Amino acid sequence: MKKEKMKKEKSAGNSRRQFITRTIPACALAYLCSPAVAAMANSAMPGANRKDDHKFDETIDTPITYRQFMRVTYREAMNIIKMLEKEIGKEKTIDLLKRQAAERMLVNAKAQAENSADNSFNTYIDQFREGYENTLTKEVVEDTEKVFELKVTECIWASTFLEAEMGEYGYAHVCWGDYAWAEGFNPDIKLIRDKTLMQGHDCCNHRYVLDG
Repeated sequence: MKKEKMKKEKSAGNSRRQFITRTIPACALAYLCSPAVAAMANSAMPGANRKDDHKFDETIDTPITYRQFMRVTYREAMNIIKMLEKEIGKEKTIDLLKRQAAERMLVNAKAQAENSADNSFNTYIDQFREGYENTLTKEVVEDTEKVFELKVTECIWASTFLEAEMGEYGYAHVCWGDYAWAEGFNPDIKLIRDKTLMQGHDCCNHRYVLDG
């Protein structure tokens, strides 16, 4: 009984860690928390590579649900977005969010590529074949050497923004960066997509194609 309990606790811990390292790169959270960006942060901060331990560097482990995590993570971002809308209007706010998302994910993608075994199509796509189990409901539609299509029918990011009636902003802040993420990892990888849950469609039809 004790061994079974320990096994369940270990599994839950692994699930939380996988959420940080696998799911977060798909959006704004990825830039802040992925191992690739963590390496960038360490190299950019003076003295960040020192070996002495500090309480600020301890890992976080808390019994928070994935849904709660997203709500807390994006609460302040949503407040800032609402303030921007009042100051500069909806259209300019969306344009600003899209530009920021593209720049953010381009940096993240390049860091991810540098910290991966290679920047091949297969390496990039492999992260979508497994993982995201607690944050997406997905189905692989096509998986070949040069084409990978993923159908997503439930998305925790879309759920979070739609719940707040901010789907248009969620698309600009979260989904728009997916294009830069693919091309930043490998310029020959293109994302083709004309439906997203964030925009009110029945699914997200992510189709990645390797040019050449």
